[in-house]
Amino acid sequence: GDYYDYLELPGSHLGIIVADAADHGVGSALHMATARAFMRFAAHHYNDPATLMEAVNHDLARDNAASGRFITAFFLEVDTLGRRLHWSRAGHEPALLFDPATIQFSELNGKGIALGVDETARYESCSKDGWSAGSIILIGTDGIHETRNGNGDYFGHERLKEIIAKNHHRDAEALKRIILETVDAFRGGFPMEDDLTLVAVKLN
Repeated sequence: GDYYDYLELPGSHLGIIVADAADHGVGSALHMATARAFMRFAAHHYNDPATLMEAVNHDLARDNAASGRFITAFFLEVDTLGRRLHWSRAGHEPALLFDPATIQFSELNGKGIALGVDETARYESCSKDGWSAGSIILIGTDGIHETRNGNGDYFGHERLKEIIAKNHHRDAEALKRIILETVDAFRGGFPMEDDLTLVAVKLN
């Protein structure tokens, strides 16, 4: 039920999507496959993050009206030449932005309900100009911080931030691997309760 993708946008900008379908199983996987098709089609007519989300939501809500299923999603557009970030949220966890110059975290937040609930829903495009070299963006699903161990403790957001701060000098691939290995070690032998999906972006 989780999905991530990279989309080529006008102006050689990079689009990144991370999404999480409600529930589990074949039905959720098929629902996400439909959403992926709508997302890729909408990207061919891309204008900004909010209108992309609205197009996908409109089609998904009409296609999905009787099932009651929904999908949370986070879409990020990276303009490396203009050094600008654009994003839109649809009921999903905010992305984390780590600034190595200040050793501070901020959230890429914004308003917007999950996709597939209301075909008339409006979404918000947010933006940020500039970033410090080596900044890290983490976009994930809630399966990461909601991972539990045998004592019932959650992995949580603070452990995730500690890993990023400690390993921010590493490249995106290494950071992603360290996070997933640490989550797995924390879980121990306790069964996985949800999918884990994570996209790490390092900005130069």
